[in-house]
Order: sequence, then structure tokens, then C-alpha cells
Amino acid sequence: MKVSDILRVKGNTLFTVSPDLPLAEAVRTMAENDIGSVVVMEHGDLVGMLTFREVIQAIVKNGGQVGSTVIRSVIITALCIVIGYPIAFFLARCIKTVKFQIALFIVVIGAAAITRLPIAQYPTVAPPSIVITTAYPGASAQVLEDSVLSVIEQELNGAPGLIYMESSADANGSGSITVTFEPGTDVSIAQIEVQNRLSRATPRLPSAVTQQGVRIDKARSNFLLFVMMTSKNPAYDPVALGDYAARNIQPELLRIPGVGQAQLFGTERSMRIWVDPAKLVGYGLSTADVNAAIAAQNLQVSARSIGALPADKGQTIYATINVNGQLHTVEDFGKIIVRANTDGSTVRLKDVARIEVGGQAYTSSSRLNGVTASGIGIQQSPGGNALATAEAIKQRMAELQKYMPEGVSYDIPYDSSKFVKISIEEVVKTLIEAIALVFIVMLVFLQNIRYTLIPTIVVPVALTGTFSVMLALGFSINVLTLFGMVLAIGILVDDAIVVVENVERIMAEEGLSPHDATIKAMGQITGAIIGITVVLVSVFLPMAFFSGSVGNIYRQFSLSMAVSILFSAFLALTLTPALC
Repeated sequence: MKVSDILRVKGNTLFTVSPDLPLAEAVRTMAENDIGSVVVMEHGDLVGMLTFREVIQAIVKNGGQVGSTVIRSVIITALCIVIGYPIAFFLARCIKTVKFQIALFIVVIGAAAITRLPIAQYPTVAPPSIVITTAYPGASAQVLEDSVLSVIEQELNGAPGLIYMESSADANGSGSITVTFEPGTDVSIAQIEVQNRLSRATPRLPSAVTQQGVRIDKARSNFLLFVMMTSKNPAYDPVALGDYAARNIQPELLRIPGVGQAQLFGTERSMRIWVDPAKLVGYGLSTADVNAAIAAQNLQVSARSIGALPADKGQTIYATINVNGQLHTVEDFGKIIVRANTDGSTVRLKDVARIEVGGQAYTSSSRLNGVTASGIGIQQSPGGNALATAEAIKQRMAELQKYMPEGVSYDIPYDSSKFVKISIEEVVKTLIEAIALVFIVMLVFLQNIRYTLIPTIVVPVALTGTFSVMLALGFSINVLTLFGMVLAIGILVDDAIVVVENVERIMAEEGLSPHDATIKAMGQITGAIIGITVVLVSVFLPMAFFSGSVGNIYRQFSLSMAVSILFSAFLALTLTPALC
């Protein structure tokens, strides 16, 4: 070797000894320079101090050569010479410390990932879908299908990743189109694509439809929970209760992270005009005349201002003109002129119709324990955390309760997050029980508390590391991923047990120190650990490549097991030897 491996100092003289140095020359060098002991470094780790006799014995045992037993690190030994043994000892332990730091880093990153992972009962099995909701007041289901839904469907054809569309039209004039995309499609990108194609169809839709608005949502089809509002106050009938929920409760819930859609099961207040057909016929009018009169006289008018620039010289007055625009009361609507005759007489809206403030729709009603109520159904957004979203909704409703009118209260009769919470808690309980059983079994067979604790420490480190990878892959904490971890616990400790058992065997048979026994043991079983890890990963990994709904079910299960097994092998090659 050209590079010095062993450094010696006597006074100000620096001596070097090479691994291929013959026995006679090594003895002569140490004797001439009065070297009584040397610092021994192996693979960057401090072994200890060797006396002159021990060095000679090691050289003789190694066939007359210095050999690897007394190989020293140039930098560490130089530091021993310059700044002393304690600092060199500290730096020599850096490599072993790094192994602990890596394990700690895995735990910290995994713990942080747990707080950000969405929690659900099962993985998302259904392909992503976008729901388009529209309304055509007064139209039949057939008219809605022909004039609205079919027009939108024509523009949606050919969208990237589109699998199929499903539309439904109700007799009350409301309809929806569910657009389903291929699994793996980014639902946000799909929503943008649907929005762009809908904008091309909007000019061909009836004005009544565009006035009502067309909604595009990416919420899931199932409901997370229902918030039901009831009233003991006579002033708040079902219509007033629904109007209060729509104006004060629904917007607040929609702002909560994880809420995709808040559907109102009730009705808002609306100005209802009940036309009398007999009176229309008597006056020679039609419903089209009534609609035209309301549209013409119920407008928001911008009247501009008086005295605005440019103004005449001496103009000193400037005023903004405010005029009554849209109508608000029953009396205002009743005064709408439907027809003005040549003789000066007029036919007003109140002459041909009954006008009142009522519900916007009467097609549905809600009840809670037999009492009329107004409900809001919460649908979770894709990728949302079911438990966190439900808890945030409950906290927000508790805050809003303080500002509700007297006699108005709320209840949550249906909450699917309870089933999710119970399922996750049971699986977590099983996970803890499995770790405890594995610990007991290892203690019974290894008969050593130290060698039992070492493989046990690997389990939480590997599992927390798995959570960080799950976050990077976009997975969720669900029953299947946790079930995969439960099954993997018995596999996680295998590699660590092999390392510990082999180190103990070498120490018992050859009488080596824990350090030397660990180095020798790892040289014997490193290949075996890597081999068995590759075999186990090869068993579970193919399930991740299944397509369709089956793939969505097994992908998170298989990858969580494969990743935890890889982490256990990595820790068996790094953390476990350091603990030995």
C-alpha cells in the first residue's frame, strides 16, 4: 500500500507501518522507536489500545504480515496524535452515531407524515368522477334532457380520460350528469377539463338555466354526515329554517377543509307567484306576458349620476342617483303592470295572481324524530381526512350554535366517521397486540432481554418510515394499509433476529468482543438478509400493478407491506449492528 495506514509518533518523528510489512521489520520498527502501544482503528471505529506484545501476536497470527487487524485510519490516528485520545474516541464513534441519527430521522419524518395523511375506512375504489348539477325551473324531465343535458353531453364527449357519463333528469326541473374518468386521473385536472367544455355549451343553454347557474363538483357520492336543524320557535317554520340554513350555516360548512359539497335538504325563501289561469283568460293574457312583465320591471338599474365630469362652467352639484331596482316585497310585485290599455286602465300582477313569500321548492321535506327539520348533507372532498373533517364540522357547528335564533337547534343523526374511527382504533389495537406478542415470543426463545429489545426497536422505526412513503405515494391511513402493517410485524423482526442470533453465536463460540463479533457476523449474513428481502418484496409487489378497482384495493395493502419490509432490511444492516 502506498498510503499510510498506521501512524506512530516519538517526539516529533512520524512513523508509518503498512499492512504488508514483514514480521521482522515490524518488530524492529517498534523496538527501535520504543513504541509500547498503538491505537487501533477498524473500519473507522475505535477498537482500543494494543500493547507491543498484542501487536506481535496479531502479526504472527496473520501469517507474518501486519494485516487488517491493525489497520488504522490516517485521519483519526493523526487526531489521536495531535489533539489527544478523547476527541479521537468521540470522532471514531461518529459512524455509529450516524446510524442512530438515521433511525431517528426516519421516526421523525414518519411521525410528521402521520399528521398529514388522510384517514379513511377503505381506499378510494371507485374511479374519479365529476358531477354537473343544473336546474330548469318549470321544465319536465324530457324537456330538461333534450334542451340541457344532451347539449352538455355532446361537448363532454372526447374529454381526456373519460370512461362514461351518466345523466338523470327529474320532473321538478333539476338534473345532473356524472362524468367518470379512468382510475389514476387527477380529479382537479378533470374538473378543469369539464369546466372548459361546459363553457362551450353554455351559449346554447336556455337563459333560465344559465340564470340559475350550472354547478361542477368533485365531491364523493356518499355522505360523510348530516346536520339537521329543528326549531321550537313558531316564527321559524320549515321554509324559514331552510332559508336560515342556506344563508348562515351552509356557507360556513363549505369553508371547512375536506368538505367537497354541502347539499341543502330543505328550501330557501322565494317570491311565489301563483297565476290564476281563469283570470288570465278573462284578461286575454298568457303566462308569457306575465313572465315578460316581471323580467322587464324587476331589474337592477344603474342610474349613473348628476353633475359628473365633464361639467359646464359653474357646475357645483354632483350627486349619485339611486333608484328602486329589484323588487323586495309582496306589494311591490303586486304593482307590476302586466298590460296597459289605451284607455288608461292597467292590469297588474295582483289582478291575475296570488303573491306570497314561500319556499323556492316544495318537492322534498325533512323530518327528525317526527319533527319537521331542514338538513345539510356533507360530502367529503377526494383525498380529504374523514375524521378531521367530521371533527372540524362538529366544532364549527358548536360555535354557530351561540348565534342561532332562540328555539333553533341542531343535531347530527348520521355520522359515518364514527365507523371509520372504530375501524381504525380496532386495527391499531391489533397492531399493538401483535407487537406485544412478538416481543413475548422472542423473549421466550432468545432468553435475553437485551437481544429481545433490539429487534423490537426495529418495528416502530420501520412502521413510522412506512407512513412517510405512504404520504409521498398519496395513500391514506385505512383498514387495508394498517392490516398490511399488522401482517408485516412478524416479518419485520426476522432480519434483526438473524443478526442478533448470529452475533451471540460468534461471541459464545469464538470468545470475540461484541464489536468484533458484530463485524464478523455481518460479513456472513449481509447477503442472506438482502436475498430474503428481495424475495419477500417480490411476493407482495406484483399486487400493486393490478388494474381497475381490484388494483385500488390491493395497491396500498401490498406497497405498505413491501415498504415496511425494505425498511426492516435497511435497519437490520445499520441500526441492529450498532445496538449489538
